[in-house]
Amino acid sequence: MINLTATFFGLGHLRPASGTWASLAAALLALLAMNQGFYWLVPVGAVLATLLGFWAVPLYLRGTSDTDPSEVVIDEVAGQWIALSFTAIPAMNHSLDIGLWWGAWPAWVAPFLLFRLFDIWKPWIIGQADRRHDAIGVMLDDILAGLFAGIGSVVLAGLYHAVLQPWLM
Repeated sequence: MINLTATFFGLGHLRPASGTWASLAAALLALLAMNQGFYWLVPVGAVLATLLGFWAVPLYLRGTSDTDPSEVVIDEVAGQWIALSFTAIPAMNHSLDIGLWWGAWPAWVAPFLLFRLFDIWKPWIIGQADRRHDAIGVMLDDILAGLFAGIGSVVLAGLYHAVLQPWLM
């Protein structure tokens, strides 16, 4: 159970870029939930993945010298779902149709890309969390990257709707 959780059912063993594969799988699962009208599953999933990650990662790392093995991807899943919660919650509150590949595609593409950017680049406190070199750091850097990505996607949406959209009409 620890291995399945830490590797998100084995997705962490995909190569190359296991974190990107896990993020993509998380985004697709979130889109599937939102497309079926279950927007609330995205933030609930984010909380569950975070809690499961804080449980599984320390147990998975026990007895190994690698403090952040590439196959551990539950942190990417949690972070991606945190980022997409900034889309799912407003969409749910305003009864918006996100659509799987059409419609409001920037609403899920922006958080996905911003999350990957912050997770790879690791600016500011994201990098500080990553440099902890422990199980908490494994989870914390992706949680922070998810928060930054979610906030960034809200800022981009605001700029688009308040600044660009009126000029385009």
